[in-house]
Amino acid sequence: MIVLNRIPSLTYTADDAPVSSRIRARLRRAGQPFRANDNIAAFVEDGELDELRLEVEKRMEEVLGALVIDTENDHNTAGTARRVAKMFLDEVFAGRYRDAPPVTSFPNVSQLNELMIVGPITVRSACSHHLCPIMGKIWIGVLPNTDADLIGLSKYARLCDWIMSRPQIQEEAAIMLADELERRIRPDGLAIVMEADHFCMHWRGVKDEKPVMTTSIMRGAFLENDALRREFLELRNRDRQ
Repeated sequence: MIVLNRIPSLTYTADDAPVSSRIRARLRRAGQPFRANDNIAAFVEDGELDELRLEVEKRMEEVLGALVIDTENDHNTAGTARRVAKMFLDEVFAGRYRDAPPVTSFPNVSQLNELMIVGPITVRSACSHHLCPIMGKIWIGVLPNTDADLIGLSKYARLCDWIMSRPQIQEEAAIMLADELERRIRPDGLAIVMEADHFCMHWRGVKDEKPVMTTSIMRGAFLENDALRREFLELRNRDRQ
């Protein structure tokens, strides 16, 4: 009988545990979820992102090895693990590990209460099922509250990028964006339409050439007022064309 080598179970002290284990322990102690689309920035301490990047790099080397890729002698994949770790933590999944971007608000001095539309805003995300790219555009309709603050146009794009830069499904991403905007500007009405191309359907499965998904969220006045909702959708469709 041949006995294969077995990897012994590892135990760590608080000081030598991998950084991912330390962060995970903090989250569990606080009863905080850490799903793919959750933001965990409050539980990452100074300097730990650098440690986490190195840990992901080492684990990605193991993944490449499990795929039987000779990274030591293949010049194309020699630095792939490092590049992928940087891409995940600093770019495509940065919305998990970074605090929300600063969003300066200002009083609605003119007491604006007319429909305003922001978009199309180009957004990039990743499907949490296969970590394939999601590329799309978002249109945001706002009916301001005369007693609430306003935010600048560029701030909508920053918030979109922060919410979208994490693994998720499109439906939940649109809801998270709507919740964040409602919390910040307390509008009388909020509408969001997201139209995205899902590369998990380009690369695998049915390999459809045009897998576009459209998500619509209507809240407040947009849900109650047919004319307002129709105006937003008509203006969005005109801009889309």
